[in-house]
Amino acid sequence: RGREGGGEAVTTAREVAQRIVSGRGLPEETAGRGRAPANIALVKYWGKRDEELNLPVTGSLSISLGPLGSEVEVSPAEGPHDAIWLNSAPQPLTGVFARRASAYLDLFRPAPGYWYEVKARNTVPTAAGFASSASGFAAMARALDDLYGWGLSIRELSVLARLGSGSAARSLQDGFVEWHAGSAPDGMDSYGERLPAEWPELRMGAVVLCAAEKPVGSREGMKRSVETCEFYREWPGRVAADLAALKDAIARKDMAALGTVTEGNALAMHALMAATRPPIVYALPETVAAMRTVWAARQEGLPLWFTMDAGPNVKLLFEAKDEARVRGLFPEVQVVAPFG
Repeated sequence: RGREGGGEAVTTAREVAQRIVSGRGLPEETAGRGRAPANIALVKYWGKRDEELNLPVTGSLSISLGPLGSEVEVSPAEGPHDAIWLNSAPQPLTGVFARRASAYLDLFRPAPGYWYEVKARNTVPTAAGFASSASGFAAMARALDDLYGWGLSIRELSVLARLGSGSAARSLQDGFVEWHAGSAPDGMDSYGERLPAEWPELRMGAVVLCAAEKPVGSREGMKRSVETCEFYREWPGRVAADLAALKDAIARKDMAALGTVTEGNALAMHALMAATRPPIVYALPETVAAMRTVWAARQEGLPLWFTMDAGPNVKLLFEAKDEARVRGLFPEVQVVAPFG
């Protein structure tokens, strides 16, 4: 039975997971491995229509960070509990990382008392607004698929990854990925799909201003905004318009249009956060300084834009021909070529 809601049975995350993987047996390998890129949303995901299944209020569209992301190895363990490692360090079972990992593994345990060992490695800061949970759960879905030999499709893996972290739905593929919000109550039509577009000249620069864990997690922040922000009702319409404009900009390889939509959408999301009660403000003085640097450079003719997720760090958008000038402004920037 699903959990009760509105007088009718509602699908649970485990029911969705088992619908996809049931009847496919016990592990075929001694360990399964998976890798997934982090992704940065150009049109943001902020707000859920279903907390249990991580179903979004709106669609979203992201770009992969290529080599930056997560690698995960999953293997059966002796117990008496899961063993969770992050970047070669054992994680306390009461910590957020281990609790979220074990809760996700609960969806797949073939029997009570069945334990796993998880070894995760992030090449982006954890919980600092660089989508480490997205790449982490996408990599874990891939590792479980490898361990059990399920042979799942990208769409099925995207649905499974989403059950761990919503934006993980977009981390199964490189390039531009659109996460369809879907409308089905069980969320089977809410998954990430890669756009066919290629843009070899496009660059994204990651500027780490603070690698510390953010004070309010995305999950809590979204819930708070949906419940308390009086402007949230305007958000779905804004996202729909921005998605259409962004896909058009990508199809035309129009850098100015892509940058304008991306930067505006990020600022709109952060305005929603600031209007939430109590307010959520991730920006630090260094964040504002970076934003002002981008605006001043653009005023002087440099085609440079930024975006921000739920955190203080800034991601820059520009083309390869301008990389030297961007590095002059941000010497610490880590530049990624999403299309190789």
